[in-house]
This record gives sequence, structure tokens and C-alpha cells, in this order.
Amino acid sequence: MLLFTEFLTFNIGSRYLAAIPNSVTFAPEIAVRRERGRSLLLLYPMNGETQIKALEHKVEALISSEPDLFLVEVRIKPTNNIKVFIDGDKGISIDKLVRYNRKLYKQLEEENLYPNGDFSLEVSSPGLDEPLKLKRQYLKNIGRFVEITDKEGIKIEGKLISATDLEITVEETKGKGKKMEIVQHTIPLENIKATKIQIKF
Repeated sequence: MLLFTEFLTFNIGSRYLAAIPNSVTFAPEIAVRRERGRSLLLLYPMNGETQIKALEHKVEALISSEPDLFLVEVRIKPTNNIKVFIDGDKGISIDKLVRYNRKLYKQLEEENLYPNGDFSLEVSSPGLDEPLKLKRQYLKNIGRFVEITDKEGIKIEGKLISATDLEITVEETKGKGKKMEIVQHTIPLENIKATKIQIKF
């Protein structure tokens, strides 16, 4: 029997939790299952975009039974380091991330998507240093402070108060005391380069 061990890294804020080792053992008949379930990816060139699309489909299928979860992004480095970011409307637990990491890792091994197991896999929720990318991320963060950088490099900081398919609205506080004023900015999503969560104490 062959023993495969992977390490899971969780990015929460700008800190990393300790790597959590977990093992998956495959039975000898895996070679037969590989031949039956070999990925369709092997039928055409394995360029980066092809790999990402295939992995997106796999992750979306894995989490389809939990409609409150959603895939944010898949990244693949030239070294075959795969990073999968999953989020939830109410967040996602570490236990679930571990479970999905194991399931996806096993699929990639069984389908021999990367010959000789030449890949590493990290499944995590997006940390606070990761920019918001999807409407569902904006919606779950309404009421929090954000920093927005537009495509011209201009930055706006304020409280996120609404989000639609086309735009977001941010409430910026200017000045202090009697001179304090609140200004609302409605910003088209197409004009945004990056939006990051800000921690206010």
C-alpha cells in the first residue's frame, strides 16, 4: 500500500496557523480506478487555464451539497503548488477545509492528473490580506471597514454599506468633532482594482 501525506496551510488574516499533517492511504486497486476514472484533462494540452478550469469544476462539485459555501479562486504555481480558496456566507470552519482538502487531494491522486504525484495542495479560506473578488464576499462583509483602490491608484477607506452586481457603496468619515462629515461613495465594480478588509479597533 502507498501512503501519501499532504500538509494544509490556513491563511487567516495575515497570520498562518501551524501546518496540519493528514494522511490518505490508497489501496492497491487504485491503478485500476485510475484507468477507469482518468481525467478528461489528459485528452488535451495541460495549460494553466485548462488546469484551473478543471479544478474549479472539481471544487464546485465537492461543495455543491453546501449551498452556503462558494469557491473564490484557484491558483496554480509553475511548481504545481495548488491553492484553493473557499469561503462561506457565514464563514467556513477549519474542519470543513480539512475535509475538502482530503477529498480533492484523493481525486487528483486517483485520476493521475499530475503524474507521480508531482503537486502540493492547500485549501483555505481567504485571509484578510486577500482582496474581495465576488459579490457574495462583499455582501458578507457589509458593515465592515474596507480600503478600496481604483484602477487609477486612488484609495478610499470607509464602511461598506451595500453591494450589487454592478457597484458598491462605501461610507467615508472625514474630519473630527464639529467638522466631521460623512460622505457616501458609489463605486462601479469595473473601476475597482482591489478591495481589502480593514481592521478597526
